Amino acid sequence: MSLMLIPVYLVIFMFGAVIGSFLNVCIYRIPQKESVGVVPSHCMQCGYRLKWFDLIPILSWLFLKGKCRKCKAKISVQYPLIEIVNGLLYVLIFSTFYCELVPSITYCLLGSALIVLSVIDFRTYEIPLGINIFIFILGLMHMYFNRSHWSTYVIGFFAVSSALLLLFLFSHGKAIGGGDIKLMAVVGLILGWKEIILAFFVACILGSIIHLLRMKISGEGRVLAMGPYLSLGIMISALWGNQVIQWYLNLFIPG
Repeated sequence: MSLMLIPVYLVIFMFGAVIGSFLNVCIYRIPQKESVGVVPSHCMQCGYRLKWFDLIPILSWLFLKGKCRKCKAKISVQYPLIEIVNGLLYVLIFSTFYCELVPSITYCLLGSALIVLSVIDFRTYEIPLGINIFIFILGLMHMYFNRSHWSTYVIGFFAVSSALLLLFLFSHGKAIGGGDIKLMAVVGLILGWKEIILAFFVACILGSIIHLLRMKISGEGRVLAMGPYLSLGIMISALWGNQVIQWYLNLFIPG
C-alpha cells in the first residue's frame, strides 16, 4: 500500500466508524420497533440524552471506560467493536476495489447492512424485512449502473432463492427461514448468479463448521441463525468471488 494512500484510508476508516455508531443504534432499536432516526441517542438504562462528545466513535467509549456518564451503567463493548469492524471493512472494500467510487460505496452499504442483519439474527433468529428492502433498493441501483449485464443480476435474484423457497415449502419452514430466502434474492441483484451461488456454498461450509464447534464447546442448540454465515459468505464472494471461482475452474480446466 502506497504511503500516500494512508491518510485516505484513515479518513475512510473514521467515516466507517461513524457509520458504525449508527449501526449500533439500528441493532438495538430495530428489534424493539423503535425509530432509528427520530429519537435522540440516549442511555438504555437511565434515558440520559447523549451529548455530541459522548458519541465520538470508539474514543467516547474508551474515555468513559465503558460506562454511562450519568448513571454509570455498563455500556456494551459491542459499541466500539461494531465501529471498528465497520471502519476496517470500509478500508478493506475501498482497497480491494482500488477506490473505485460506485462499487466501493455499494459494497460498503451492503456490508453495513449485513453487520446489522447478522447481529439481530444471531440474537433473535429473525432478519428484519426493512434491511432486506434496503438491500433490494441497493441492488436495483447496482443494476442500473451495470445495466449492460442486467441478465446476470436478474438470474442472480432467482439462482439461490428459488431453491431455498422449495426447501422452505417442503420443510414447512423448518429448514430455512423466509428472511434468509429474501436475503439471497436481493443480494443476487448485486453479486450476480455466479457469486451468489458461491456465497451460499461458502456460508453453508462456514455455518456447518462453526456451529458444530459451538455445539461441542458451549453446548449450543441445533437451531442455527443463518444470517451471520450468509452475510460472511456474501462479503467473501463480493470481495474475492472472481478469484475463488477462477481458482476452482482451473482445478478442472488447467491453462
